Amino acid sequence: MITGQAAGRSGATAGSRTPHTDWVDDVLLHGPAHDICLVLDAEVDRQSLRASVRDQQKALEREGLRPGGTLALQLPPSLEYVALLLAGWRLGAQVILLDHRLTEAETERAVTHTDPQLLVSTREAASAMRGFHRVTPEFTRRPEGGPARSDHALVQLSSGSTGPSKMIGRTADDLVTELQRYSRLDGMPQSGEQLMVLGSLSHTWGLVGGLLHGLHAGARIVLPARTSVRGILATVADAPVPTTLLGVPAQVALLASVERPPQLPRLVRMMTAGGRTPAKVARAFTERYAVPLSQCYGMTETGMITMDLSGKHHPSVGTAVPGVRVRAENGELLVALPRSPYLGDTSPGRWSDGWLHTLDAGEIDPETGLVTVLGRLDSQVSIRGLKVDLTEVEETLAGLDGVTEAVVLHQDAIDAYVTLAPGVPLPRVQQELADRLASFKLPSRWYVLPRFPRTATGKPRRDPAVLRAAAA
Repeated sequence: MITGQAAGRSGATAGSRTPHTDWVDDVLLHGPAHDICLVLDAEVDRQSLRASVRDQQKALEREGLRPGGTLALQLPPSLEYVALLLAGWRLGAQVILLDHRLTEAETERAVTHTDPQLLVSTREAASAMRGFHRVTPEFTRRPEGGPARSDHALVQLSSGSTGPSKMIGRTADDLVTELQRYSRLDGMPQSGEQLMVLGSLSHTWGLVGGLLHGLHAGARIVLPARTSVRGILATVADAPVPTTLLGVPAQVALLASVERPPQLPRLVRMMTAGGRTPAKVARAFTERYAVPLSQCYGMTETGMITMDLSGKHHPSVGTAVPGVRVRAENGELLVALPRSPYLGDTSPGRWSDGWLHTLDAGEIDPETGLVTVLGRLDSQVSIRGLKVDLTEVEETLAGLDGVTEAVVLHQDAIDAYVTLAPGVPLPRVQQELADRLASFKLPSRWYVLPRFPRTATGKPRRDPAVLRAAAA
């Protein structure tokens, strides 16, 4: 039998190893029984969702999971995923989210790293173009796994786009506080509206900004049958109530590529996070759909930091949301956190004296409070004694006609990795870049990729070896 510690209650303190459980009923599952809260292949009301959660909680208990135990959940977006996630929390277990798109080798490393007592996954292949799935969860007991070593309700792995993934924990109180911040933002979907979630439900933006906010606010959470452009637009066209899209920059670019989209009178806005949306993509989206493109800046470690729901402040990412403190120090953005979010070994100094180092270069306007993210700190390099901001080079390159995506890195020289529109010659792109940037900022080596390899969250991989292999 999987053993843990005694069940906790609301208001658990730091050092307690069992997250409190009543927040699931009070914050996420509350509301009129017949209100529709999820829309997949059929509508799911709150009464049905509560029943599914209770059933899955019994299934977890039959597998020996107890309060203070550890559950790794690796399922594609589905009713089963949502019910098991809430059931694990309702039981008082620590839930570790593993992206269903990880390879077998990546999954094995993640399970070894997080060491859960119970793994819930599925053998059924998940289609990359489906927004939801029907799955049969499989339960794998791990007698060698350990109980929770902290009071974190949620454990996630960082994307690993620039290095090894880190284990990041968030308490139930932290999640509830963030949901309250979302609910106070004018323009976030509320009761009587729907939120179509295109981002991953196992990562912070889709999970908290999408699924958990929708449940908390009483909005309908919609997962489209197909995540192709046609599937997304068809789902929006059929929407019975005002609809907000929640996705990532790659999905913004996908929708912006449609030159003549259909009329979508129910579309209210699109919200994006998880990276910078190139200016030309943002302009194309707003011109084609005539709705705001809202930008959220946040981290797995902190959740939402800033939000620009108006979409008017690009390239700034808005002001810090109420309750979040952010400052710039030596060109780096720092966010106030009462304790380190990291579990296990991590980079020393990443968190200290109540402040998390984001490793993002940025600045804050002293008059307006607007935050501008200038790229990663490691994007500042020296070329022949002259300072070059690789983010500037990358964004200038990505803004050229014919360049669909770009990553610029530096090892012993500046390397440019690009994907090009059909028929666009590389020499033309190189010349246009040379017309816009000083010669010392220009890439020395160029690699044309058919497509960018991506992390599980959809971000382009930034490992030079991986990118060169893709180009080859």
